[in-house]
Amino acid sequence: MFTIGYEGKSIEEFINSLIKENIRALCDVRNNPLSMKYGFSKGQLKKITNNFKIEYFHIPGLGIPSQKRKNLSTNEDYLNLFKSYSNTTLKENIRDLVILKNIFLEKERIAIVCFEKEPNSCHRSYTAKAVSNMLDNKYEIVHL
Repeated sequence: MFTIGYEGKSIEEFINSLIKENIRALCDVRNNPLSMKYGFSKGQLKKITNNFKIEYFHIPGLGIPSQKRKNLSTNEDYLNLFKSYSNTTLKENIRDLVILKNIFLEKERIAIVCFEKEPNSCHRSYTAKAVSNMLDNKYEIVHL
């Protein structure tokens, strides 16, 4: 199971990373999959990934609403956000976690995508860990 952020990457670099790892499904966990960066809004990203035989899935229930991400400046702010995310969103959206788990079990090589470059500054790491826990931690999580 892989995670990837597109911050600082061109669409070409991003797609090449997916191809290099033989990713079969891209699972977008952004609440609002819009981007001012070319290629990374939902419609564009779905079209581009499908051209490379990578299936695109959007699972907005596993995202963090933008109002909760405003005014994050310190490490403590991020830790509090992710603690809240783990205690609310991930516990209340078991259905979406099961969807993500089933995509992983079917496709075998998936990448969970969000914006942030650093996985420790992004909820996708927590999402991947929650799915891994559902699978008894039998699979490695790799951050691209």
